[in-house]
Amino acid sequence: MCRFMIYKGREPMVLSDLLTKPAHSIINQSFDSRLRIDMRNPINGDGFGVGYYSLKNQPCIFKAITPAWNNVNLNNLSMCTESHLVFGHVRASTQGVLAETNCHPFSFGKIMFMHNGGILSFDSIKKKLINHLDDQFFLYIQGSTDSECCFALFLDTLLKMGYNPSDKMTAFTHTILRQALLTTIELIKNWQTQITNEPSLMNFAVTDGELIVVSRYITSKTDEAASLHFSTGSKFFEYEPGLFKMERLNRSQDVIFVASEPLTFERGDWICVPTNSTITITKNNTVLMHPIEDEFYDGGMIERSSGLAMSKGLMGGVPTKSHNESETSLENEVDSSIAELPPLEREGRKANSESAIV
Repeated sequence: MCRFMIYKGREPMVLSDLLTKPAHSIINQSFDSRLRIDMRNPINGDGFGVGYYSLKNQPCIFKAITPAWNNVNLNNLSMCTESHLVFGHVRASTQGVLAETNCHPFSFGKIMFMHNGGILSFDSIKKKLINHLDDQFFLYIQGSTDSECCFALFLDTLLKMGYNPSDKMTAFTHTILRQALLTTIELIKNWQTQITNEPSLMNFAVTDGELIVVSRYITSKTDEAASLHFSTGSKFFEYEPGLFKMERLNRSQDVIFVASEPLTFERGDWICVPTNSTITITKNNTVLMHPIEDEFYDGGMIERSSGLAMSKGLMGGVPTKSHNESETSLENEVDSSIAELPPLEREGRKANSESAIV
C-alpha cells in the first residue's frame, strides 16, 4: 500500500529537509521502512508525487513512475525548492496501472488530494460513483485509480454544497472542507457496504493551500484503519547528519506534520490519530481532532484488531532504537512492540478517554 506525509509551517522549509535528508523520511520509507510488516510488497516503488504551494499559493506537483529513491530530478528539485505546505506520496499500487496519471497527489484548481488505503469492490461501485458526478469532474479523471475517483467525488460534493472548486477565488473554511470530506466518505461507504462486508480504508488528505483535513477511516467497527500520526512543535531541525527531531520551545505550533509513518525516531515527537477520526489544521495552525460518528464509530471504547492493516503494510508505530543499530533487531523490536501493545494504546487512546481537540 501507499504512504503519505504532510508538512505545514509558518515558515517555508526546503523540500530536501522533508523528503530526502531525514533517515526515516517518506522517500527512505519507500524502500527501507523500519516498520514495514507486509512482506508481500516490501517496497513502495510504483511511482511517487510531491505537491507544494508557491509563494502565491499556487499548487505545484511533480510526479514520476520511477522509484522515488532513484530520481535525480527529485533530488535536484528538493534541494532548491521551499514551501510552507507540502504533500508527499509514495505508491504501491492496488488499483490502476503504473502511470503518472495514477500517482498522487491529485490537484484541481487550488485543491490537492491524496489517499492511503483502498476501496473494496471498487469495480462494482465505480459506475454508480461516476454517474453521481457532474460532467466537469467526470471529464477531469485521467487515470484508473479508485483514489482519483474519490477526489472527483470530493470536488463534486464541494460544488453541490455551493462552493465551486474550479474558481481559485472560492474561499473555504476548515468546516466546509471537513464536511465535504465526511460526505465523500459517507457516499463511498454506503455504496461499498451494499456490495461487500470487507472493509475499505480511507485515509484521505485534502488542502486548499491554507487549510488541511485528513481522515483516518475504515468501514469496520472491529479493525484499525491504516496508521496515521501527527507532530507539532516550534522547529524541525537536523541535530546529526540524517537525524531530525521536533523542538518545542513553547506551546506554539509553528511546524506541523501528519504522516502515515513517523518521520523521526523520537517516540515523544508523535501522537497517533485514533481510528475513524479526522484531523484538521486551520489557517492559524491550530490542530483539531474530531470523531467520525457513524455506524462504525466505537466511541473510543472498543479494542480494535490491527491484523488487517498489518497484513496490508498499513500499520506503523515509532521505532524504539537508533537508526544505526542492526536492521534485524530493529525490525524485530518494532514488530513486537506494535503487536504487543493493547489496541487502544497503540492508537493513542485509553479505554475511558474521549476524543480531544488539540
